[in-house]
Amino acid sequence: MDRGLEISAVLPAFNEDENLEAVARDLIKSLARVAGRFEVIIVDDGSADRTPELADGLSRENKAVRVVHHPSNKGYGAALVSGFKAARMDWIFFMDSDGQFEPAEVEKLIELTKANDFVAGFRANRADPWRRLAYGKLFSAIVRALFGVKARDVNCAFKLFKKELIEGHEFITGGALINAELLSVAKKKGVDPVETPVTHKPRLAGHSTGGSLMVILRAGREIIELWWRARKDN
Repeated sequence: MDRGLEISAVLPAFNEDENLEAVARDLIKSLARVAGRFEVIIVDDGSADRTPELADGLSRENKAVRVVHHPSNKGYGAALVSGFKAARMDWIFFMDSDGQFEPAEVEKLIELTKANDFVAGFRANRADPWRRLAYGKLFSAIVRALFGVKARDVNCAFKLFKKELIEGHEFITGGALINAELLSVAKKKGVDPVETPVTHKPRLAGHSTGGSLMVILRAGREIIELWWRARKDN
C-alpha cells in the first residue's frame, strides 16, 4: 500500500441527510488508514433537507472535511466539477454519498495506482431496479461507441485518478454525462482506466434521481453536445 498517496475525495450530496454522515465518517476512517494525506470535500448540491447542516457539522468535527455549498440544485455533474475544482491533492477520488458503495474499497483502487493514472470501479452485481440496469447498459454502450472509451460501467461512481488528467479542461456537462466526459478527457491524453469490481448495495434511505425522465433527457442533450465538441476538436 502506497502510504504516500495524497487524495482529495469528493462526495456529492443532494438531499442525503439519511446517508451522508455514515458514508463520510466511513470514508474518513478508510482514507486515514490507507492514504498519506487526504481531504474529504462534501458538495451540497442545493439540498432542501438537513444535508447542508450535517455537512457543516462534519467539517467542524474534522479539519480534513471541507464543504462546498451550491445555493440551488445544479446537477450531479456540476457537483462533481465543484469538488474537482476545490481539490488540493494530487489524486482525486469520488463516490456517491447514498450508501450504495463501501468506502473501504477505495483501498482496492489505491493498490492499482502504482502502474495506472486512472482506476475505475465497476459494479459487479449492481443492486438497482431493472429499468436502471437497462439504462446503464445502454448508456455505457453508447458512450463506448461514440467516444472510444474503454469502460464496462461508465457511470460507476467510484473512481480515482490523477488530478493532472483534468487540468486545463473546462467541463461542459452538468448532469449524468460527467463520467463520460471525464473518461473522454483522459482518453485524449492517452489514458484508459484500469477497472476493478466494487460492491454495490441497495439504497436503504433517501431517494435516487438517476432514473428520472428529466435526468435521462438532460443526459441525451449533453451527449450530443459532448459528441459535437469532440468532433470539432478532432
